[in-house]
Amino acid sequence: MATTQFLTPEIPDAVRRLIDNGLDEIERENDVRILFAVESGSRAWGFPSPDSDFDVRFVYVHKPEWYLSIDQRRDVIEIPIDGDLDIGGWDLKKALQLLVKPNPVLLEWLRSPIVYRADTDAMGKIAALGEKAGHLRPSTHHYLSLATSQHSRFIAGRDAVPLKKYFYALRPALALAWMRANPASPVPMSLAELLAGVRLPSEVGAFVEDLLARKVRTRELGAGPRIPALDDWIEGEIRVAEASIGDLKPADQSILAPANDLFRQLVASA
Repeated sequence: MATTQFLTPEIPDAVRRLIDNGLDEIERENDVRILFAVESGSRAWGFPSPDSDFDVRFVYVHKPEWYLSIDQRRDVIEIPIDGDLDIGGWDLKKALQLLVKPNPVLLEWLRSPIVYRADTDAMGKIAALGEKAGHLRPSTHHYLSLATSQHSRFIAGRDAVPLKKYFYALRPALALAWMRANPASPVPMSLAELLAGVRLPSEVGAFVEDLLARKVRTRELGAGPRIPALDDWIEGEIRVAEASIGDLKPADQSILAPANDLFRQLVASA
């Protein structure tokens, strides 16, 4: 299968080479093949600071005999953080098990706007399977939990808040709003796509644009007064999700059989 290297202008060439070399070393040392590797942090979300880390996540596959063993084997590869590089990945079997649930984090990886490398055929088939997963209820649980925890820990009840924390409450709140407007599709990773799919009150949109512009320019936004209009909107999305989540259908397991078929196919080609 062909492997495509994606040029990502958001990532400096020197850093991209470091990432490529790191992924090559992972393949050699672990005797695996990386099916795809993407950016998963604030750079992929669309609101990095000048000093943001590079959060590289990947899915890999072993040779067939690795899976035919009676011993329990580690299904993740985690590399010690080196400077600004944070690299880690999941074995294909683990990834597909999570996709069937489905796992919203993996669904985000498959929609990352920054792809470092990919077996385009394999990644496309995994992504197509993810599109069929009953994502709505587990994704609502996931983003509701994120929005609630971030807002209650860092914003609610405070006179002054770390302004960058607004993004970590805003993004899952946007995801909740986006799912109501687009219930058939997994949530996109990038903030730009989320904003494009959600109708925000004009005052809230203006605050978001201002915070985004400031975050891109500076390493630290610092602390500032709470933003009542933004608070009200985030809290409103949390309340709507809490009220509706009981009516959402649990994810069905209808994609288990095609997931098993895809697993066997990709392992056989390893």
